Amino acid sequence: MISVLLVAMVVLAGTGGELAATHAVRQFGEIKDFSPRTLLRILGRAFRRGWMWIGIGLMTVAFYSLLALLSREPVSLAIPATSLSYFAGALGAQAFLNEQVSGLRWLGVTLVCAGVALAWVG
Repeated sequence: MISVLLVAMVVLAGTGGELAATHAVRQFGEIKDFSPRTLLRILGRAFRRGWMWIGIGLMTVAFYSLLALLSREPVSLAIPATSLSYFAGALGAQAFLNEQVSGLRWLGVTLVCAGVALAWVG
């Protein structure tokens, strides 16, 4: 039961953190210049956004949850289980970032989740 809770925390907190950080960075528009100076300026602006700090906090929770999960379960079970974040990421991107997720992409996510289910029961 604890392992299931830890997987849920890794998936949900990790995906939530990625979505929050993406939201913070997207407020500046598309990055077309990848020079170190420009990237540092954009990162500096992003770290002044609350969403970036929420993202970092959630990703920290996910990281420590993953460490706890790895201390309880074999890597061959823990890592495939956390790949359920692909589904959560696609769903979150569609719901919170208003991204269009194509049917082909959903098919890919479904195949990954089916593979995870096979690894879990195998």
